Amino acid sequence: MTIDQLNQSKVPIIVFDKKLEKFKGTVLFPEKLKRANEILEKAGLPNVAIKK
Repeated sequence: MTIDQLNQSKVPIIVFDKKLEKFKGTVLFPEKLKRANEILEKAGLPNVAIKK
């Protein structure tokens, strides 16, 4: 893509740091994840209707 195409694009350009791959698949904050799952069990997720 050219610079002009990138400037007109509505999609942001994100460059990921390759060092973050070592965290893939690991839970960094297990206490917070456990608490979030408990809250979701009680409250549940909202019903979202998909518009066509």
